Amino acid sequence: MSATDRIVGNRIGDVCAALAARLGVPGADLHPLPDTGLAHDHVRIGDSGTLARVPKQSQLGLAAAENLDYQAGCFARTVASGHTPRLHETLPPDDRLPMGALIVDLIDGRPLSLPGDLTAMAQCLAAIHALPLPASDQRAPLKDPVDPMADTFMEIMTQAAYIAAADLHPDAEAQIREELRAAGATLARKARPPRTLIAFDAHPGNYLMTHDEQGGGRAILVDLEKARYGAAGFDLAHATLYTSTTWDVDSHAVLDRDQVNRFHQAWLDAVPDDLAAATEPWLLPLRRMMWLWSVTWCAKWRVESRQAAATGAADNGSTENWSAELSTDTLVAHVADRVADYLDPETISRVRADWAEAMPIAVAG
Repeated sequence: MSATDRIVGNRIGDVCAALAARLGVPGADLHPLPDTGLAHDHVRIGDSGTLARVPKQSQLGLAAAENLDYQAGCFARTVASGHTPRLHETLPPDDRLPMGALIVDLIDGRPLSLPGDLTAMAQCLAAIHALPLPASDQRAPLKDPVDPMADTFMEIMTQAAYIAAADLHPDAEAQIREELRAAGATLARKARPPRTLIAFDAHPGNYLMTHDEQGGGRAILVDLEKARYGAAGFDLAHATLYTSTTWDVDSHAVLDRDQVNRFHQAWLDAVPDDLAAATEPWLLPLRRMMWLWSVTWCAKWRVESRQAAATGAADNGSTENWSAELSTDTLVAHVADRVADYLDPETISRVRADWAEAMPIAVAG
């Protein structure tokens, strides 16, 4: 076992001891799940049918209590869809659980198998997107920007500031910067997509498939820390882009254009007609923008994870912490491999073919 894995193992042991004390359950009833995500530890709570979701960090850079409130809001807002876990309890941050924890439903299911489960994934997202919008003064703590598309573009540009230090191949950097200009042209349009509740973290690795009493499959979206009010097209892109479908080992797949089109059609058929009609023209523009969000995140992760390795997590000064000491060596190596693939100029060229003919750079937007 490596030194990092020992650090992670000791931290998980401390997490379980803290949970046992807070929940009043024997430590033997707490069972850590495999380390598969950069942002949370997950611990099964005996036979209670529940799971402790323990943040390692905040990917939104929120303070511990604020981050926990935000995640609780994500679960509370989406549960009416019937496709997300229920929130049972919130454990506020303390000295032993510095980021707190959420107690949510333990979902008994399997990873998505693509392309077979694409329709189930589309129906899950459709159920979330079709939820009625609360009054504007009832949407907090979830993000509800005045212009969701401009807000996402600003996130992209903030992440794009890391490109220069990310050791990209010149061709990769040139292609990304071309796409940034195209996205800026799309943003300059006056038209905007409709606003819905969205997950903003809809990649296939964040779902589990369950079986209902009729024997059919139902996709449950289990990771909800980034939900917000925005454009459904971002979720539809994040669910099917190469940078999403090849991220998770268990749901790894490479989709062709026909499969993505069938996924889109399944979603369009599942949502109200007015939402379908208003969203359909935005499928490619937002696919392009969501890909930019993903690859600029990769540049950011590469730079910040290297800085964390060089300076130590304690010097980070933020709850958004990409230190390798928060995750196992296997997980960190997997993320580094995926980031290298997604930032490779040949991969970028293949992904851009999704929209190159329909939305050439010269006329983008």
